[in-house]
Amino acid sequence: MARKGKQRVDELRDLPDEDLTKELDETYRQMFTARLQLSTRQLANTSLPRKTRRRVARIKTIKRERELAALYQAAVETES
Repeated sequence: MARKGKQRVDELRDLPDEDLTKELDETYRQMFTARLQLSTRQLANTSLPRKTRRRVARIKTIKRERELAALYQAAVETES
């Protein structure tokens, strides 16, 4: 049985670049809302800001992996 977190990362990896960028923007909005609610003491789930920060990091990591893979592929093609 796969872990729940691993499943979410796999779902993110399956998204195309445009959808991943949209997901990042949406997560930034969620993080802003969570911080605002936390500061005004309206947030019941206090772990939400941490979870959204980690989700942003996951998405940025996936985007960077793709960027590096593309650069590596271009470098390999120019060597040949």
